[in-house]
Amino acid sequence: MNWKRLAESRLRELANQFPAVVVVGPRQVGKTTLARTSFPEASYKDVESPLVNLRFSEDPAHELELLRDMTILDEAQTVPSLFSALRGAIDSRRGDRKCHFCILGSAQPALIRGVSESLAGRVGLLELDPLTPLETGWDVSKHWLSGGFPEALRGDFRNWWEPYLGTVLQRDLAAYGFRPDALFLRRLLTMLAAQQGGLLNLSALGNSLGVNYHTVQHGLDLLEGIFCIRRLPPYFCNIRKRLVKAPRVFIRDTGLLHHLLNIGTLEDLHNHPIRGSSWEGFVVEDLIRRERMLHPFTQFFFWRTATGQEADLVLDRGSEKIVVEVKANSGTNPHDARKLETVLDDTGATKGWIVGQGGESIQLSARVCSVSLDQNPGWLP
Repeated sequence: MNWKRLAESRLRELANQFPAVVVVGPRQVGKTTLARTSFPEASYKDVESPLVNLRFSEDPAHELELLRDMTILDEAQTVPSLFSALRGAIDSRRGDRKCHFCILGSAQPALIRGVSESLAGRVGLLELDPLTPLETGWDVSKHWLSGGFPEALRGDFRNWWEPYLGTVLQRDLAAYGFRPDALFLRRLLTMLAAQQGGLLNLSALGNSLGVNYHTVQHGLDLLEGIFCIRRLPPYFCNIRKRLVKAPRVFIRDTGLLHHLLNIGTLEDLHNHPIRGSSWEGFVVEDLIRRERMLHPFTQFFFWRTATGQEADLVLDRGSEKIVVEVKANSGTNPHDARKLETVLDDTGATKGWIVGQGGESIQLSARVCSVSLDQNPGWLP
């Protein structure tokens, strides 16, 4: 089953502007399907396959010269020398104002040195996220439990996640030139899952894992580079209040979160202490995924003062700021609206939203509204 991806129009927009586009995202998130759907006339090369990998490794410039039509290069990061060759191939074809290459990779540019160093300014970059309920039309609760990876949604998500973790924590990171300790990364992920959405404390994590904070920092960089975690930074503005300075850390896909915590059913989830933090992470990630397609340059933060005033998500669109507070209940408590009004004053945001589930979408105050995401999966502030 192929779903209509929100990123498709954004990818075509970038292809109309740049001579090459790079699509990054987790392994098996649907990058190949997106590229082949968006560019049906393009030829396709799986750089990870042994024969193609050998040819591109030996002489990437020659292989690129043979490609006269638009070509999709899948898992390009498996041949690091390909990126410098791509720079020359792109520059030599700039005159015809066409997009010649769609490059797919399973790691962030910061982890794939060739993208950040060789192709900066030459390519349009798109990060493809897992599926949202708006894209599948499926029940929000199923997405919350199973996450958004296509294969995880098609069956028992736990059967899918275990071998997937082994692949990305061992083989993929090694292919990018790192020597990962897969057991340590698994333990770090599990500890982060138990603290879903908590403030990052490198020293505390290091003490619990028996390593120094530099090792924890490196592990977090690797996990972020393969899209397992998100470090959400705090929002700062010029007010005379003590603000929290540490980022919050989320397991990005709730299917992975629940697998790490041994949660297999909705009943297990509703009875688990992580329920509230899990729903919060699900909503934050869902809003970020869809916001970036409509407003690609929005920046995302959270807000928290030392006295406890907080908002789970701050969307800074440049022209306006919006704050969002996530509740695992209906989100219609007027007391929560009054607290959010204070955050609006402090941050200079124009609008506040409380996102819950199972309730009504109502106006709670002059500047604060409540919305139920399970009833409105396409809602954006």
